[in-house]
Amino acid sequence: MATPYLRIQRLTKKFGAFTALDDISLEIAEGEFVCFLGPSGCGKTTLLRAIAGLDIQTTGRIEQSGRDISALPPTKRDFGIVFQSYALFPNLTAAKNVAYGLENARAKRAEVARRVRELLDMVGLDEHGGKYPAQLSGGQQQRVALARALATSPGLLLLDEPLSALDAKVRVHLRHEVKQLQRRLGVTTIMVTHDQEEALTMADRIVVMNHGAIEQIGTPLEIYREPASPFVADFIGVMNFVAGTVGGDGTVRLGRVALACETDGLTPGTAVTLAIRPEDIVIQAERGGEPNAVPARVETLAFLGSFFRADLVVDGMEGVLLRADLPVDLVRRLGIAEKSRVSMLLSPERIRIYPGSTVHR
Repeated sequence: MATPYLRIQRLTKKFGAFTALDDISLEIAEGEFVCFLGPSGCGKTTLLRAIAGLDIQTTGRIEQSGRDISALPPTKRDFGIVFQSYALFPNLTAAKNVAYGLENARAKRAEVARRVRELLDMVGLDEHGGKYPAQLSGGQQQRVALARALATSPGLLLLDEPLSALDAKVRVHLRHEVKQLQRRLGVTTIMVTHDQEEALTMADRIVVMNHGAIEQIGTPLEIYREPASPFVADFIGVMNFVAGTVGGDGTVRLGRVALACETDGLTPGTAVTLAIRPEDIVIQAERGGEPNAVPARVETLAFLGSFFRADLVVDGMEGVLLRADLPVDLVRRLGIAEKSRVSMLLSPERIRIYPGSTVHR
């Protein structure tokens, strides 16, 4: 494997008695787009700030391009950063904001002007260079902040929740633009976000964090399809959790129902939590002979535009409601309505099992 562009080894950060980062190790390849994802207070911004040198870690080592930067001040590190709040200079025009780092680096005036034009063009603001931040929309201000961060051609781009202050439509549009720009420039990028959709659509790899530790690192598909813990399963997307026990012969018992699935070598009688995504529950016209086909009743049915969300009461699973996402044409074709009886199929490949009977909500 090629030497990683960024290597973080056993990083710990304490604020008094509070441990914000607990023994974090991580490697990021050159040109990769990595998202730090997790709830508020999980340590993702603290980790980003440690990489930037804005909050030096208590212990641990950070290498960038083979160089130990663990104790260097931010000015001696090679990165550009974009904050949630844009942090533009209100008294400078968009062009002057973008030029700021270049002028500080004593670049020639003609070179600065050429680079500023190129960057404003790159982020679609070539007409707006003479405007002040107050005259620009939130999305435009964030584009200026991005152009400013890229002006000195840094090896590393750090994005701290850069889109969270924008309204939903602008956010989705800018998400695509930022990813396209990153691909084109090939700049190694780390983005902090608490928005799972943002991470799933933008990242090459996602680092899911919780309580100052890494829960899982993987591609968006791996994180979504094979969550390593109930926390990851619950945090990314929607998940059904049901308490059960391991039966014999590769089954899990949920009330009076036995489902075939991979039990990961757990001994019969072990308390487990079964997890399945709503879109992985298949509804059929009538019960076939397949394993894991179970009769159920539709308790509620809500139309959500591109699909229906159903709450299902399953025969033999007292007190359990399973949420299923059903294609619109299927609901129409089978005439599914509230109080309908249906046959529900839970594919063994789509079921995940976690030791312990904690059912997350």
